[in-house]
Amino acid sequence: MTEDAANAATAVNDAGGPLYLSRAQVAELLDTDAAIASQRAAFTALGDGTAELPGKIMHPSRFDDSVVFAYLARLSADTGAVAKIGSVNPGNAAAGLPTIHAVINALDPVTGQLAAVMDGTAVTTLRTAAASAVAFDALATADSAELGLLGSGTQALAHARAVARVRELRSVRVWSPDPGRRAHAAQRLAAELGVAVKAVDTAEEAVAGLPMVAACTLSATPVVRGEWLAPGCTVVSVGSFEPTRSEVDAEVVRRAAAVVVDDPETAAEHAGPVVEALRDGRLTREDLIPLGGVLTGRHTARTRPEDIVFYNSVGLGIQDAAAAWAVIDAARAKGTRR
Repeated sequence: MTEDAANAATAVNDAGGPLYLSRAQVAELLDTDAAIASQRAAFTALGDGTAELPGKIMHPSRFDDSVVFAYLARLSADTGAVAKIGSVNPGNAAAGLPTIHAVINALDPVTGQLAAVMDGTAVTTLRTAAASAVAFDALATADSAELGLLGSGTQALAHARAVARVRELRSVRVWSPDPGRRAHAAQRLAAELGVAVKAVDTAEEAVAGLPMVAACTLSATPVVRGEWLAPGCTVVSVGSFEPTRSEVDAEVVRRAAAVVVDDPETAAEHAGPVVEALRDGRLTREDLIPLGGVLTGRHTARTRPEDIVFYNSVGLGIQDAAAAWAVIDAARAKGTRR
């Protein structure tokens, strides 16, 4: 972070008020490795039962295809409560804009006073991709080195960058409905990651035979089909975050030796493929394995190299709480070095 940016980020805080952090400042303060560390902390706390996580609100609009959301959580006694409010606007993708916009408020852990206000869009992008990297690291086979990427937007690119920090990628295949956008995404990732990245013509080409698949779309219908999956594949879906959205079909769930979720109670209400499988009797709530439980050793997901493992993330407030306080701590540390 530049000295001017650091001073701008801490000027109000030094005067006794809250930090006000822009999207650019958040992105500078929270690099990919720090984001991944924050998500390990979030899910470990959840697995240990030490985090505070009220239920989240996801409200589809009656006026258009947008969804407004509100999350509240607290990671630990040392970090105060964090609240995020925002919206998902799928139409933004056609205009080249992020589909998720949000703002985050963080409160002082002792007094409850406002400690920081920050752009929630950057936090959401970084923590979502980082959490998927944590999931791949915990669930994928150790030799997994090829990634199939469904989507070519901001979140998809962030996923490739994050996965590259936990696995030594040899190659990436990218598919999205727009040929120009997927070609641009492939060129950009190849330059950034220094690995072979290929834009492919169909979703099946992006998935077939690969050990890791990340679905980062807002599709209401499946873009990943179970019949395409190779033995040993780990599938991560972040776009199936409400009951009406299912990036994967029922065959993915059926073939999965383990269905892992960010939080079973939340997934049972919000994760499209999980909601459907529970309703049809193909899964019970006891079948849902919490990621935090895997990280803490309380649960086991993959038991054999050939197992197919499915992770459905709907996003949790505890992820925002962990990431937001990582940003605050970094901003305060930068402010001390003048």
